[in-house]
Amino acid sequence: MKILIVNAFDNNGGAARAALRLHEALLLENIDSQMLVVTKQSDKKNILTSQIKTSKWFKLIRYLQSNFLNPVRRYPEKTKTLFSSSFLVGSNIVETINKINPDIVHLHWVCNEMLAIEDISKIQAPIVWSLHDMWGFTGGCHYDEECGRFVGRCGQCKVLKSTIENDLSRDVFLRKQKTYSKISNMTIVGLSNWLSGCAKESSLFNGRKVVTIPNPIDTNVFKPIDKKVAREIFSLPKDKELILFGAMSATSDPRKGFLLLQEAVNQLQLENIELVIFGSGEPENVPSFKFKTHYLGQFYDDASLQVLYNACDVMVVPSVQENLSNTIMESLSCGLPVVAFSIGGNADLIDHKINGYLAEPADTEDLASGLDWVLYAGSYERLCINAREKTLTDFASDVVSRKYIELYSEVLSE
Repeated sequence: MKILIVNAFDNNGGAARAALRLHEALLLENIDSQMLVVTKQSDKKNILTSQIKTSKWFKLIRYLQSNFLNPVRRYPEKTKTLFSSSFLVGSNIVETINKINPDIVHLHWVCNEMLAIEDISKIQAPIVWSLHDMWGFTGGCHYDEECGRFVGRCGQCKVLKSTIENDLSRDVFLRKQKTYSKISNMTIVGLSNWLSGCAKESSLFNGRKVVTIPNPIDTNVFKPIDKKVAREIFSLPKDKELILFGAMSATSDPRKGFLLLQEAVNQLQLENIELVIFGSGEPENVPSFKFKTHYLGQFYDDASLQVLYNACDVMVVPSVQENLSNTIMESLSCGLPVVAFSIGGNADLIDHKINGYLAEPADTEDLASGLDWVLYAGSYERLCINAREKTLTDFASDVVSRKYIELYSEVLSE
């Protein structure tokens, strides 16, 4: 069985890390897996790049796309939510895919002008597509800000702040509709029950096979270690309760809920608390937290993240929309309880008052109550044990990779 995993990056962002983890888990199961990316940052084997990506021609195309040709530029009032039109590329990615001639092409996050929408139908092998956000079935947004228009034909895009029915989102939607109609063998994987449900409701994936399989995690890497040692490594105080928050663009992406975090933390009636933030440096306009805050910047390796999770007492994830959070999964695997809003795929990971706390969506008072409960309810050690057991049972690499192997076999038999 020859599998080709396709993702824009191999080590930058949650989707890249999840795709790479699956690739490595498949190799451990003796599956012939390769990974194809636009930007390779690791020194891992079996990861390929398309050679034309380094050419002057491609660099010129990317410059023009970013500065002059991107149709998103027609919407200067758009929100900060990512929107990808995927209309033009300067690569030979599809030619490379078909030359490799895998049994299955496993798409992951293929935006950033890696593939034009129309290129997807030119892939000759059966396609399995793991959705890391909503882009596959929307008119271009990666999260719909709860507008729900993907059930219809998009248009009047909330993310673009458009009042026009036949706007860019409608155009992208129609391009996807035409492209998908040419693909006979494509299976959709929602990484969470929430995203699978959205995909099934969408008009673009209507009638497609949609299954739910989570991201894998290496529980031999993300595991508990001595908290005192972990704090010494990061020079964090040993006599404080540490609340951890982090994500890509943690302080600047509105979807990650940094302002909601500020509201929640400032409601805590506690004294022995400090806050630890990773994924972003200290912002220019530093928010007014009532507790001392440590800004640790970005992390690019799992080993550092594992130590950081073990240094803290609770993880907080105040996201307003979330698929299957790597930070939640990584925290739980290290035995760190998590407090988050009950949105998206969070309930797939967090069992309320078993390994963490699920607060009412956008309710900062309840989020603060969750932090207080986890730290001081008296069942902290049991929460930590349950957190670790959850990942071992449901998300460990060998468990998830075998589910994918079973799916691949089903696809090939069809």
